[in-house]
Amino acid sequence: MAEQTALADTRPEDGGKPDAAVVRDALGVGVAVGLSGFAFGVTSAGSGLTLLQTCALSLLVFTGASQFALVGALAAGGNPLTAAAGAFFLGVRNAFYGLRLSQLLALPRAVRPFAAQWVIDETTAVTLAQPTRRSARIGFAVTGLSLYVLWNLTTLLGALGASAIGDTDAWGLDAAGPAVFLALLAPMLKTTTERVVAGLAVVLGLGLLPVLPAGVPVLVAALAAPAVLWLQGRRGGTSRNDPEEEAR
Repeated sequence: MAEQTALADTRPEDGGKPDAAVVRDALGVGVAVGLSGFAFGVTSAGSGLTLLQTCALSLLVFTGASQFALVGALAAGGNPLTAAAGAFFLGVRNAFYGLRLSQLLALPRAVRPFAAQWVIDETTAVTLAQPTRRSARIGFAVTGLSLYVLWNLTTLLGALGASAIGDTDAWGLDAAGPAVFLALLAPMLKTTTERVVAGLAVVLGLGLLPVLPAGVPVLVAALAAPAVLWLQGRRGGTSRNDPEEEAR
C-alpha cells in the first residue's frame, strides 16, 4: 500500500518532484553517458567492424557494456560466437530491470515494446530514483530519448573518425565504456552480498584473461552471483540447523 501511494500519478503541486528537476537530472545522465558512444564507435571500427555494423549495434542492441564486450572480444581475436555469448549474458540484466520498471511505470500495453528498447542501466537508475510514477515516467523518457539519440550520433562520429585518430589502444578509448558502467554500478552496491558478488566477478574476469580465450572470462565471471548466493544459502541453512552457532 505504501508503495502504491508513493508511485501515484502525483503532480509537483501535490508534493511530487518538480518536472523541471526530473528533466534536468535525466538530461545530465543522458548527455554524460551518451557522449561515450564516441569511444564505442572508435573501438568498434578499430576492431574491424564496418561502419554499418557499428551503427547497427548501437541502433538495435543499445546496451553499452554488452557492445563494448562484443567488440573487445572480437578485437582480441575471440571467436564471434563466444563474443556474442558474453555480450548476451551481460545484456540479460536488462530483462530483470524490465520486470521492475514495468511495475513502476505501468505504461500502456501498446507502448511497452518500444519502451523496452530503452531499458538499460542509466534509465533504470534515473527511474528508480524518482518518488512518484509521474516523475519516474518523465525520467525514463527523457533519459532514454537523450541517451539513445546521443549514443547513436556519437557512435557514427566515432566510427567515421577512427581512421583520423589512429591507434585506439594508445588513446585508451576502449576503457571508456567499462569505466562509465562501473561508475554507475558502484553506488548501487549497498549490501555485503552485492559487494562480494562484484568483487568475485572482477577476480574471475581479470584472473582468467591470460588463460582463457577472449570473451570466455566474461562468461565465467557471470557465475559469481549464483556461487555467492549458493554459499550464502548454505551458511543460512547451517545456522538454522545449529542452535549453538545461531546463539553465537
